[in-house]
Amino acid sequence: MSRILVTGSADGLGRAAADALLSRGRQVVVHARNPQRAKGLDGLVARGAELVVADFTDRDAVRHMATELSDGAPLDAVIHNAGVWSGRAVMPVNVIAPYLLTALMPAPGRLVYLSSSSHFSGQPVLQGVDWQGLSPGSYADSKLYVTALAAMVAGLRPGTPSNALDPGWVPTKMGGPGAPDDLELGHQTQEWLAAGDEPQALTTGGYWYHRRRQQPHAAVRDEAFQDRLRQVLAEETGVELG
Repeated sequence: MSRILVTGSADGLGRAAADALLSRGRQVVVHARNPQRAKGLDGLVARGAELVVADFTDRDAVRHMATELSDGAPLDAVIHNAGVWSGRAVMPVNVIAPYLLTALMPAPGRLVYLSSSSHFSGQPVLQGVDWQGLSPGSYADSKLYVTALAAMVAGLRPGTPSNALDPGWVPTKMGGPGAPDDLELGHQTQEWLAAGDEPQALTTGGYWYHRRRQQPHAAVRDEAFQDRLRQVLAEETGVELG
């Protein structure tokens, strides 16, 4: 039975992915940012999900979560789903947390990072980025960085499929009730990349939209940009990604 971590699984796409994976007989580790949010996961925990709690704006909490999970059974996949749309938490939650978890935890069988079509509007500029969240961050930039992180990990760890995906503009709390895209298709691609048996689901370095591989922003595949991003994040966190 595969064991899969889904970050940010208290609601939205993460909750839908965790629910579907449990229904398919997977062992799922769900995540909430605080005990109050964790109460909303009681139904999934009652069905067998494990629970971890960590505020991704707090680097020490992320490190503790990485240690807690590293001490448990191996993970077959990690879906880095947690994300915020605006405000000071954008860079800590959307970039620093998945970077730290990737760098600090033993490599799982597969890695899945939530991107967005907004990453095409991101700027591949790393000077002056407020990684600590002292001021509001750019969502588009954060999604460009995390999409490049997925591609970077694919190169660093050729034995671990690492992919990014655009779930579409879906009607979650973040997307709003009028979002035009399909919520089911949004979370199904996460599940497919994390646990699917088809040959395409086992490839690496892709950027996906509804199970179709797409061309990302040119900077995502730029190895020089990847190297700069890797160096900047290592210096910022004190943790090397290898």
